[in-house]
Amino acid sequence: MDREATESRADQPPAPAAAGSGESLAQLLGGRGAAVDATLPPVAFVAGWLLADESVPVGAAAALAAGAVVAVWRLTRGDRPRAVVLGMLGVAVAAMIALRTGRAVDFFLVQMASNAASALAWAVSIVIRWPLLGVVVGTALRQRTRWRRDPALLRAYSLASWVWVGQYVLRLAVFVPLWWAGAAVALSVARVALTWPLVAACLAVSWWVLRRVLPEGHPGLRQPLA
Repeated sequence: MDREATESRADQPPAPAAAGSGESLAQLLGGRGAAVDATLPPVAFVAGWLLADESVPVGAAAALAAGAVVAVWRLTRGDRPRAVVLGMLGVAVAAMIALRTGRAVDFFLVQMASNAASALAWAVSIVIRWPLLGVVVGTALRQRTRWRRDPALLRAYSLASWVWVGQYVLRLAVFVPLWWAGAAVALSVARVALTWPLVAACLAVSWWVLRRVLPEGHPGLRQPLA
């Protein structure tokens, strides 16, 4: 998952007990709060850019201001300082790139690079049998690597991880053509549409895959079988 996904906090309804714990994947990993936060600086950038007669410096200043507000809010609600700093750093780098090139659409290059790297990382993790969904959930459940000794869980995490690969590929399939066309406003709209709604959908679908793949009678994610 990229940072938006791994740090997100969604308030989705609990899944049925068929998964073994009565919890949803969204409840185990958090929800979509941080994913919503991540959309604010890009929206602020495009809004400032438009209101200032397509001024990239004004757009960059608006994005940095929005990023600072989000950072303070996240700190006050108890988010990890490291995650907050990384989020603010991402906004700052995106703003610097746009200022350097003078093109508003280049503000979104960091996001596109992040999605490309995330898609590659998730795909490689599946191939080497260390699916990142298992790593993330296992860490959240404090299982270390016990989940890897359960063949059923390893297979379920591997198949469900492909859902996350698809998430990043879908974003790239939308973002890259819009960036190439210089459509900054459309990129901003796509960024919002493909952030928290897509994260919520990805959580739901990957949770469904986990439930479908685990054999009947398996105790669930919290109880790996040796």
